[in-house]
Formats: sequence, C-alpha cells, structure tokens
Amino acid sequence: MGGPGVETVAHSAASGRLGCRSSAPSPPAVNPAPDCRRCGVCCFSASAEYVWVRGDDWSRLGAEAERLAHFIGHRAFMRMRDGHCAALQIRHDEAGEADFYCTIYERRPQICRDLARGSAECEGERATKAG
Repeated sequence: MGGPGVETVAHSAASGRLGCRSSAPSPPAVNPAPDCRRCGVCCFSASAEYVWVRGDDWSRLGAEAERLAHFIGHRAFMRMRDGHCAALQIRHDEAGEADFYCTIYERRPQICRDLARGSAECEGERATKAG
C-alpha cells in the first residue's frame, strides 16, 4: 500500500479467508505480479471481516484506530468502504491510470505486512478476483 507499494493482505485460496503468509518460499510466478501500486487487488473485498486487526496493529494505528478499524464481536477488522480497505486511497496519474496508495503504509496491520508481491497468496488474490 502507500509508501513503496501496496503489499497487503494474505488470502488463502483453500479456505477463502485471509491469513498469514506461509514461511515456505513460493516458486517464481510465470506472469510476475504487477507493481503493487498498479494492482491493489489485495485491498478489495466485500467482506467486513477481510483484514484482521490484532492488538499490536491497533496500537500501531494510534489515534486513527477508531476511524479505520471496528469490532465485530470480539475481533477487530479494518473498515471497508466502497469495496476496499478504508486506508486505501485511489489516485490517478496524468495518463488516468489508477495508483493504489495506502494512507497508513508504515502503520499497516501485520497481515498486510506479511503479504509479499508475487507470493502464492498474492497470486491467489489475483486469480480469485480476476476481472
């Protein structure tokens, strides 16, 4: 997201739920993932329970925690607005191409930090949300 890229949420294609990236190395992608700031796929979901926010994450969000995250039962999640994470800002460059910018990149939740561009989770997000 913001800063250097949109590297965000890990998705498990098997369970359809988000989760932490496995420690096993992923094979190189046949079609490399695009620059995260040009993709942003992992920031989009219709689910209000898409991005878990744990205790350390809440602390890192600081004063913006209440605005950007909410509780569902006893678990906190990033708020979703217009089908994407509330921290995502979609900008357009001079050519009209979308630039996906995380407004909290340095303070983003751990699950977002764990997703690596081109990883199996990244590829799963791209495949699941293709089109």
